[in-house]
Amino acid sequence: MTHEAPLSQDTQLVHAGSDPRRQGGYVNPPVHRASTALYRDTAEMDASQADPLKRGTPVYGRFGTPTGRAFEEALTVLEGGHATVATCSGLAAITTAILAYVRTGDHILVSDSVYLPTRKFCDSLAALGVETEYYDPCATGPGIAALIRPSTRLLYLESPGSTTFEVQDIPAITTACRARGVATIADNTWATPAFCRPLALGAGVDAVVHSATKYLTGHADSILGAIVCTEESYPLIRGAAIRLGQCAGADDVYLGLRGLRTLGPRLARHQEQALDLARWTAAQDGVAAVLHPALPEDPGHALWRRDFTGAAGLFGVELDPRFTKHAVEAMLNALRIFGLGHSYGGYESLIVPADPTTHRLPGTWSGRGPLIRVHVGFESPDDLKQDLRTALEALHTA
Repeated sequence: MTHEAPLSQDTQLVHAGSDPRRQGGYVNPPVHRASTALYRDTAEMDASQADPLKRGTPVYGRFGTPTGRAFEEALTVLEGGHATVATCSGLAAITTAILAYVRTGDHILVSDSVYLPTRKFCDSLAALGVETEYYDPCATGPGIAALIRPSTRLLYLESPGSTTFEVQDIPAITTACRARGVATIADNTWATPAFCRPLALGAGVDAVVHSATKYLTGHADSILGAIVCTEESYPLIRGAAIRLGQCAGADDVYLGLRGLRTLGPRLARHQEQALDLARWTAAQDGVAAVLHPALPEDPGHALWRRDFTGAAGLFGVELDPRFTKHAVEAMLNALRIFGLGHSYGGYESLIVPADPTTHRLPGTWSGRGPLIRVHVGFESPDDLKQDLRTALEALHTA
């Protein structure tokens, strides 16, 4: 008896979630813009109510359509999960996944380097009687174990960290948490499953969240989120999504599915151009440090090499402490190719100022100078360097 070899990720990116036989023979699934689903008879209607997760026959558009199912199936394969729940945004994926676990009286651990909207949401949980404790993103497995209390229900991490790009020891953290019965959720937006699969690191996280708005969609034209679950976490998270009325629009999930098909070559280009620009930027006058885990001098480089297979197009730049806010604004306003805008993961290069000191715990962020976050798109590297060169001149002369 012969066994088929597992498909490579490049092949999975092209074919996962697609079945032309159920799509009328066409390569891409149709966009199902749907709310009401009709039953053939009362027996079928009754049967639909016996499925609490609403994953069988069509019930109502809010519970998903064939277009959404195709996106969810594809991402599940790529992350190596059991099932995926699509949401209306990345933040919706984050909040839904967290709310699936927490109850009044719970204590949760959250990386101090997380996406700021995640932090604001976790802070708001105090009104529900949930205590959030932020931990140093460079803490080890034993360091995490020491923070776990009898009431600790969940640990939420983001690796690399948002804007400051610390890489966490996910295998050590998940092993420590699973030994104490603490669930773990990882934000994998930066790396995507093309470069990291947190479900397979160490004891494995319980769920992976994505702002699919970014690299997964890749064209700055969709707002979309996703939660990839294990078999154990799926009923909990899917149930929470149903209760919260969480769903994704038909056009957005279609654009997310389309983006997955080109994720491999797009990320390869992002990685190549970002590393080139990061090395160039590190050598410029006025730059104190470049925060990019794929650079050998980065503090998280060893963990990145162990757990990741590539690097995205997003990194941080710490400027010399002597530069004022006015000088940084002059630099940003001098840019002509880099767009001054939030989000990342699209084909266009972006830049935004960041200030971790406004919300980070004392000691977990050691930078002293102004920080900017850079997303490198597909423009000419020479043009991007010239744009930054002009901006740095404005920084020095402001």
